[in-house]
Amino acid sequence: MTHYTDKVAVVTGAGSGIGRALAVELARRGAKLAISDVDDQGLAETLDLVKAAHVMGEGADVRSDHLDVAERELVLAYANAVAEHFGRVNMVFNNAGIAFTGSIEEMSFKDVEKVMDVDFWGVVNGTKAFLPHLIASGDGHVVNISSIFGIFAVPTQSAYNAAKFAVRGFTEALRQEMLTTKRPVKVTCVHPGGIKTNIARNAEQTEGHDHDALSKEFDKLARMSPEKAANVILRGVERGRARVLVGWDAHALDAFVRVAGPAYQGIVARFGKSKGL
Repeated sequence: MTHYTDKVAVVTGAGSGIGRALAVELARRGAKLAISDVDDQGLAETLDLVKAAHVMGEGADVRSDHLDVAERELVLAYANAVAEHFGRVNMVFNNAGIAFTGSIEEMSFKDVEKVMDVDFWGVVNGTKAFLPHLIASGDGHVVNISSIFGIFAVPTQSAYNAAKFAVRGFTEALRQEMLTTKRPVKVTCVHPGGIKTNIARNAEQTEGHDHDALSKEFDKLARMSPEKAANVILRGVERGRARVLVGWDAHALDAFVRVAGPAYQGIVARFGKSKGL
């Protein structure tokens, strides 16, 4: 028996990276799962891994759905369908996300909107859609994935920064509301540092930015595996943490911003310039 045994857990963006690792680890710990993604092939691979890892094997109760978290009405319908399928929902991991590289001068409004639609509104949609079900369960937990970029900003990542800072603010306010109203729902905001995922490789960018060079630079910084990240997240969730920092770099940069204050911006700007950002 684990903290997650027989809990119904929803994981968005489960087709790869942290989402896939969370789904597999939750299955290993005995959770019932609803996994989703827009990447059907990746999601199918995750489903196979989940069934192989689950203590119930092929008999595991797992639901897999194509879902675009930016489509609010679809998310609302999905939440009701998941609740009907399992009879309850205990946990939601709002993990789906995309990235974009480009200066504010260069990028279009559409570029910003696309990132915000998935990375911020996807979290809002998932939270709002599942919150009534989490409350009804009597033992709910919202886990929203922000980023270390939700703690400090860097050049050429304004859209991603905006979304992840917004996720942080939204999640922290939600936690306070659940506490003041005494709702039976815990709330955790997760800030991963450099994790070995495909988010940088799949990111779009404005003209003039070398996609391969950016991906290689990210790979140098991404030291932690998604599997290890998932274990750190689930440990924090089990302990009811308000904030979970994932990776030594997340801890170091969080401390750096706290110590430096607004002066961090000039330091990061100089570093960014040296890296051609």
